[in-house]
Amino acid sequence: MTRIATLSESRDSCHNCRLRTLCLPDNLPKEDIGKLEGIVQRRKPVSRGGYLFQAGQRFNSIYAVRTGAVKTSTLMANGDEHISGFHLPGEVIGLDAIVSRDHPSSAIALETASICEIPYAELETLSERTPALQHRLMRIMSRELLAEQSTNHLLSRRSAEQRLAVVLLKFSERFADRGLSALRFRLPMSRLDLGNYLGLVPETMSRTFRRLEEQGLVSIAGKEIEIVDSGAMKALAFGAEGSQTART
Repeated sequence: MTRIATLSESRDSCHNCRLRTLCLPDNLPKEDIGKLEGIVQRRKPVSRGGYLFQAGQRFNSIYAVRTGAVKTSTLMANGDEHISGFHLPGEVIGLDAIVSRDHPSSAIALETASICEIPYAELETLSERTPALQHRLMRIMSRELLAEQSTNHLLSRRSAEQRLAVVLLKFSERFADRGLSALRFRLPMSRLDLGNYLGLVPETMSRTFRRLEEQGLVSIAGKEIEIVDSGAMKALAFGAEGSQTART
């Protein structure tokens, strides 16, 4: 049986971390990795529902998820939460505060999460002396921006079924990038949070999951998802835009 993708494996250091290629330059020398490790602060695990930072808080650091998962969200004027993203191990959070120097959103652990905190002032100083690290930081910022734009484009003007298919396929790709199963994985968020992100009320989310399962596209057991027919899922999600859209 294929192992279900999970996000709870431990990591010890930047040099030994299996996720290092997601957040470090491939050609960064060992001595430079050692310098980076010298400024990385490994925080105590953040329990489910705990904050890494809150909207409006002064920006001092960026954060790399080591294990677990984190959501970013803002509070609307009426007090409702608006979820803007979900972040998996190897992904960096807080880059959107670099210009304003205040966090525009809150980052909240979806499950117990291990986090690497990287003081930005120290990272800037180190990057000036390490061109490969500076280049990688720019690539990460560009990647995050492009990923957000791509997902927003894919979710716009689509039906509930298409939106859910897009997000499940995006999670499939992200798990595969981490060396985990692309076809069987466990979603770290609740359906309520996923529906919030997709702009769907809970009743619509339940119906949409059920329709995908009835069509033979997925098999669902709680938060565990199995993509049964990836070709049909891509056709539903991306339609005439083609399968190439799936990797943008």
